[in-house]
Amino acid sequence: MLTALSIANIVLIERLDLDFEAGLGVLTGETGAGKSILLDALGLALGMRADSALVRQGADKAQVTASFTPPAAGTPLAALLAENEIELETGEPLLIRRTLKADGGSRAFLNDQPCSAALLREIGTFLVEIHGQHDDRGLLAPAGHRALLDAYARADSGAVAAAHAMWRVAEEKLAAARSAVAEAERDREWLEHCVAELQALDPQPGEEGTLADSRAAMQKGEKIAGDLGTILEAFDGSAGGPALLRGAARRLDRLAGDHPLLAEALASLDRAIIEADEAETALQDAARALEYDPERLEATETRLFELRAMARKHNVQPDELAELAGELAARLDAIEGGSAGIAKLEAAVAEGAAAYTHAATALSDLRAKAAARLDVAVAGELVPLKLDAAKFQTLVERLPTERWGADGMDRVEFLISTNPGAPFAPLAKIASGGELSRFILALKVALAEEGGADTIIFDEIDRGVGGAVASAIGERLARLARGGKQLLAVTHSPQVAAKGASHFMIAKSSEGTVTRTGVRALDEAGRREEIARMLSGAEVTEEARAQAERLLETI
Repeated sequence: MLTALSIANIVLIERLDLDFEAGLGVLTGETGAGKSILLDALGLALGMRADSALVRQGADKAQVTASFTPPAAGTPLAALLAENEIELETGEPLLIRRTLKADGGSRAFLNDQPCSAALLREIGTFLVEIHGQHDDRGLLAPAGHRALLDAYARADSGAVAAAHAMWRVAEEKLAAARSAVAEAERDREWLEHCVAELQALDPQPGEEGTLADSRAAMQKGEKIAGDLGTILEAFDGSAGGPALLRGAARRLDRLAGDHPLLAEALASLDRAIIEADEAETALQDAARALEYDPERLEATETRLFELRAMARKHNVQPDELAELAGELAARLDAIEGGSAGIAKLEAAVAEGAAAYTHAATALSDLRAKAAARLDVAVAGELVPLKLDAAKFQTLVERLPTERWGADGMDRVEFLISTNPGAPFAPLAKIASGGELSRFILALKVALAEEGGADTIIFDEIDRGVGGAVASAIGERLARLARGGKQLLAVTHSPQVAAKGASHFMIAKSSEGTVTRTGVRALDEAGRREEIARMLSGAEVTEEARAQAERLLETI
């Protein structure tokens, strides 16, 4: 709800500070006094186009600050503010400030945090509805009619949205599976060849490293086989080194007792014999390890080269061939089992479509019944508003299947026929300015608390009517303002002005060459005098004052 509006240097307004309350507030004044300036200023604060012509002549810049009650937690407006990191302290109002320079530059702020005009416009749709003779938003926008009807019907579209989401997920899975099977089918011949080739090769993890080590060892054995044989000959037979050492040790053993040095020499010789035996054993082990077998080397090299060639063919490492073989085999199996898998996914899609259709049809039926009730409710408001020749219709039309969505399967639009026998058409296309405003009022009254912003502004909704029709408009505005709503009505009708809970008078004054527009809140005496002026014109008569008193007594 709008609680305060501060305006500086907007057209004829030099400085203006206004406070507002809930209920019906009326704004009156003579033609040309500047009532539209207030709406232009508020529109600027709500993100409308920044026109430098709004800046007061001689001023460098203009500024508008609008204060609103903070949104309740969990509301769409609260979520939008949180999404844009606009934080509100508990009990803190939502402040919108817009500055406009004379050269056309503008800046916008939300609680002193810079923001874009686009964000202001988006936030403004939650804060204020402005209905005028040239309004093309609010109830005139068909895009919002479905949500208004759902709110009127107390319809919960959550089940439809959930069913639609599940249906779409099932369709996406089916499409992905079909694409995968189609791709695999195109590659079937290549897959069959590759799988057969890899299965025949039967690569094992780590095999390439083992073969490379074995090949390297055999290649070394080939190089040193001759030298190793010659070395081993020195250890073999009675003429070999170990045999000669043992013979020398036996002779020395008989002499060792004759001198200490001989015993020491025998001990050293015994150690040499042991080392020689160990050396011979190591040489024999090495000979076996490096045994060179040309056929085995050839077989090892053949296997190693086959593994490496296959790895190059598939652009992987040799140790990855075993995993690749499994992946390609799985793709081939998917072709064989793809039909069964797709059949299950098709069944899931059909099940999702059926669940969505069931939920959306129930919602559509609910909308149709609510549309009939809304048509009757609006019709009951038309006659008192001097629209007795007009008819209202809520169109609920089934959309083509491809346009079904999370909101259901219907297109909803409010239509009117202004004359007997005339076809129904959208409100904005066939209603005149005054008729359009009254139609909107009839709709707002019929919809009552369903949806919409907390602040609703009607700009000269009573244009061209008077007497009983003006009284009916005032009564409906007052009724619509009950229950915490805030309505502001710019009016020329004393019958409407008398229904206001608060009254603001807009007046223009001049001092020399300087013209200013001012606004002041009227007390009871001031209201009576202003309504009397509206009744009688330039000269306020006692009879007009008495009539104004009677109008005020009917509140």
